Amino acid sequence: MSRRPTNLLTVALGSVFIALVVLGLKFLAYAMTGSVALYSDALESIINVAAAIAAFIALRVAALPADANHPYGHTKAEYFSAVAEGVLIVLAALSIARAAIPDLLAPKAIDAPYTGLLVNLGATVVNVVWATLLLRTGRASRSPALLADGRHVMSDVVTSVGVLIGVVAAKLSGLAFLDPLLALLVALNILWSGWGLMRESVGGLMDAAVDGKTGSRIRTLLSEHGEGALEVHDLRTRHAGRMTFIEFHLVVPGEMTVEVAHAICDRLEDALRAEMAEVSVTIHVEPQEKAKHHGVLVL
Repeated sequence: MSRRPTNLLTVALGSVFIALVVLGLKFLAYAMTGSVALYSDALESIINVAAAIAAFIALRVAALPADANHPYGHTKAEYFSAVAEGVLIVLAALSIARAAIPDLLAPKAIDAPYTGLLVNLGATVVNVVWATLLLRTGRASRSPALLADGRHVMSDVVTSVGVLIGVVAAKLSGLAFLDPLLALLVALNILWSGWGLMRESVGGLMDAAVDGKTGSRIRTLLSEHGEGALEVHDLRTRHAGRMTFIEFHLVVPGEMTVEVAHAICDRLEDALRAEMAEVSVTIHVEPQEKAKHHGVLVL
């Protein structure tokens, strides 16, 4: 197991610990106030714990080396974590709605809100710091599991801020129905967050191509470092977790020796690996008569 996956596993394990701490604080806040909005916030934190555990397991599987049954490695395991998290978010939203609707029909006064809100605020601050770390680490390592976890925690922060504002408004105005109404709005926000996570992860499972900016950079590198070749065509890309797969046909003069063509391939692979740390490149060399006169022309 390489150093990078080990570091990611450490972050993922830390995420489980942080999620448990935040969960305890939010349920304490709910117990102190009886607020259904704070209850909805605490329920989402249960999903945070489950998501953090799923991310840790997925990263462990993704770090396994390629084997006979999985010759392309196990990096797609991270997408399963993100999809599972999306499903859990949807279930949390339904649970929140189930708890909020009876209180919306028969609103109840909130007890001792300010002390409970301070506890909830402390949990929110912890989440802000940790979500920032998860997102930074996830982007740097291109880890779908950590990015999904970080986005969910940041969504939890937005939810918590809305809850804090709403509960204070309900207390100051005396309009108790604002508390369960806010909980329903929280449920809708969570549903939207879950849908976004699942949509992005399904794209990875369906072998979606790299984004336009990355694709353009790949074509530029092929053009700049393919000296001696004529063109590149049938370029295909896909992501699998942290790994990027690139394959293309390289057209060279018919009289070129295998040794020289191989040297060009090595140069192109080195250029791509220098740009993207974790990349698998497959090149099919073809003679000049196979040129399609489109794709990437070598400078």
